[in-house]
Amino acid sequence: QVQLVQSGGGLVQAGDSLRLSCAASGRTVTNYAMAWFRQRPGKEREFVAAMHWSGLNTNYADSVKGRFTISRDNAKNTMYLQMNSLKTEDTAVYYCAAAGRLNPPLDATSYDRWGQGTQVTVSS
Repeated sequence: QVQLVQSGGGLVQAGDSLRLSCAASGRTVTNYAMAWFRQRPGKEREFVAAMHWSGLNTNYADSVKGRFTISRDNAKNTMYLQMNSLKTEDTAVYYCAAAGRLNPPLDATSYDRWGQGTQVTVSS
């Protein structure tokens, strides 16, 4: 089974950049859809970005489009979320997720492997 371990996150100021990492282990993820979700206090987990590990079928939430970039490093078996021009409303716990699909789902319930979550706090 796939295990996902996250790193990155922290406290930054509005306008700053941050990169989250999600290292996959246990089995190859070359046939997996990978995604980032976030959960703000008192809110449901929401879709942020997704891609198939091949690099195809990339998708972003409207709220992050043009600011966030999802990518992966095959050699490191690691997925990234580069977050630029951060806003206070980006403050949330961010989760990476994996599903054995070609087209990355946009709903959290379709993913069966999850990272442990990492806090991102953006101050004004």
